[in-house]
Order: sequence, then C-alpha cells, then structure tokens
Amino acid sequence: MAKWSPKDIPSLKGKIAIVTGANSGLGLETSAGLAAAGATVVMACRDPKRAEDALTDVQRRAPKAKVITMALDLADLASVRKFAAAFKRKFKKLDILCNNAGVMHLPFQKTRDGFEMQMGTNHLGHFALTGLLFDLLDATPNSRIVSVASIAHKFTKGLDLSDLNWERRSYNKADAYGKSKLANLMFHYELDRRLQKRGSSAMAVAAHPGYSATNIGFGTKEKTPRLKRLAMNAGNRFFAQPADMGALPSLYAATVQHVQPGDYIGPDGWFMQFRGHPTNVAARPAARDPKQTEKLWALSEKLTGVTFLGPVSIAAKKKPAVKKKAFKKAAVAKKKPAVKKKAAVKKKAVLKKKKAR
Repeated sequence: MAKWSPKDIPSLKGKIAIVTGANSGLGLETSAGLAAAGATVVMACRDPKRAEDALTDVQRRAPKAKVITMALDLADLASVRKFAAAFKRKFKKLDILCNNAGVMHLPFQKTRDGFEMQMGTNHLGHFALTGLLFDLLDATPNSRIVSVASIAHKFTKGLDLSDLNWERRSYNKADAYGKSKLANLMFHYELDRRLQKRGSSAMAVAAHPGYSATNIGFGTKEKTPRLKRLAMNAGNRFFAQPADMGALPSLYAATVQHVQPGDYIGPDGWFMQFRGHPTNVAARPAARDPKQTEKLWALSEKLTGVTFLGPVSIAAKKKPAVKKKAFKKAAVAKKKPAVKKKAAVKKKAVLKKKKAR
C-alpha cells in the first residue's frame, strides 16, 4: 500500500493558511505543500530578507501559488499583536493556523517581554497568536490549529510552573527546549478540551517531524561552536530525514479529512519516531494531565495578557448558585413565623389545661 504524500492533499482552493517560521526548513516545506494544493498561504517570518527568498522558492515550485509574506516575531508580543491586527485587515477568515516556528538549544536569553527565549518563542508566542486569531478560527467552519511539537518533549522531567522562565534554577538549554515542546503539547490538549466543550468546529491537532534535517539547532555561525556545527551536520546527513519528509506530519494534520480532534501525528518509524510517513502517535502522559494543562493555560494568559476560551461559562454558572443561596435564606426567614405560631398554640393549650384543673 502506498504511503501518504503531499500528492494526497485534497484541494485547498479558497482556504486561507498561516505558517509561522516559514522562511526555511519545515515551515518552508509546509508552506510549499499547502500552496501547491491551492491554499492562499501567509508565510509569517521574522526576517524580511529570508522571507522574500522563501517566497521566491515557493513560487518557483508552484508558479500558480497564492503566497504572501508578513512580518512576525514570536519573541515580541507587540509584534504578535501587530501581525494579528494586520492579518484581520486583509482576511475575514482563517482555515489553517500552523504554529510551526521554533528556536532550539539557545544560551540563556530573554524575549522582549522578559520570557526565557525558548519558552517565550515556542510556546507563549504561539499561545498569544492563537488567542488573538481565535475569533476568525472559531467563525471559519472546520478550521484547524496545528501545534508542531517534538520528540524532545519526552526528554525532560516536566514543567515547573512556578519557574517557567528559569529565574530560580541553573539554566540547561537542552532541557529548556524539551520543556518548551512539552508546553506545546500541553497547550494542544487543553485547547482540544476547551474547543470540544465549547462545541466549536475548530479542531486542534498536533504534529512532530521526527529527526529532520533543518537548521533549527544551528543558530548563527558566530554563536554556534564549529565542533557542534560539524556534529549537527553529520547527524543531519546520516540519521535525519529530509525537511520535506519532516513536514509531512504537519501537512497531514492540517489537511487529511479523517484526522480527529486531539490527534497527534508523527513519523511511523520504529526507532523513537525519528523518520517515516505520518501516523497517529502517543504523547507522554504528562502532556495530557488536565490539571497541569489547565494551570499552564491560566499562567500563559497571565503572562501574555491574551485570554480566550476562558472561564466565562463557569462564571455564568456560579451566578444562579448565589441566587439560589439567597433564595434559601429567604425561605428560612419565611418559615420562622410558622415556628413561633406553633409554639404559641402549644402554650395556649397548656394554659387551657391548667384552667381546666
């Protein structure tokens, strides 16, 4: 049986898609795949020059593609808000939001808003972006929100929600990356729960690329030691799958009709899902813990100032309970005279009995 490929993507004519981090690697391949199927693709990139080069690449591969670039820096919430506002002025719907952009294994540094860079970019930036665009996603029938995670989410002990930004611990860049990817999946599963509770037709799906040959872990030549670059080049050459294969789970998650809400798509390879064709895979239990995912959601809202799919319905349910309580007090108050009346009747009966004697 033939394996799934971009040729199996149904027509996306009339669909609007956003791909973050679209200037290279998985984002570039995801953009090319969606555009080739007929979608209008917004390539959301931080670097304008690299974005234009990527746009030219996509148009070369798919001459009829409808593709534009828009500036987005996920490490700056002001940029995220500006992007969302600009997108809403251009488009009145959103069918696919692919939260793909990411940074990996960076030395400790902070975003413009003071978040640890990997958590701030990979999770908090995408959380804010999704929230700011949610009204369009919710209003667009059968829209999809694809969160791109990583097998690295399995290589960390878990999230410390009391120190999400590494302010009280010794920094470990590999562990920080794993935690940011665990946060991506926790956000995905909590988003899925909230969408289903709301009854929205919007669907949350997650994907991971396995071990793919991209430049995400390289950083700049000035900041990445030569020995590390050589090691990563060797890993990409001998163990990783090409970027176009790594993008297949994201394309599958974004387009295949039988994908279900909450699905997590990854390569079907036997060794740690390093490579292969798209299939349903399992996340570690910590990613699905509803108590922790709800806490992460609340903390993300507090840190970013972006709230959506929130406790409005819960608050609404609490109000009748208050009225009910007040009603009970009133009922008790009404019953008091009845008790006094009963006592008075009893006293009168006793007096009557005494007279009779």
